[in-house]
Amino acid sequence: MSGPPKPPIFLQRQNYRQRRVRDAARFLPFLGAILWALPLTWAHDPEAAQIGSAGLIYIFGVWVLLIVLAAFLASRIRADPPPGSAEDPHT
Repeated sequence: MSGPPKPPIFLQRQNYRQRRVRDAARFLPFLGAILWALPLTWAHDPEAAQIGSAGLIYIFGVWVLLIVLAAFLASRIRADPPPGSAEDPHT
């Protein structure tokens, strides 16, 4: 009654982490757009279309933060193994 071994139901821990890191990297542009849109809500006077120096500092701070986060996530992402190799989870 012993047939071929069934594949595991759950992903290996390393593959799971790689998918979450890649998901975080895909989400980063949306996070940046949301954070960059926040200074538009800061205007106290509806007729004033200026965000001021605090807004510019905030925008460049978010820009630097996004660069740091992208560099960190890029350093954590591994390349996919070539198809058919021993490390390929699909074989």
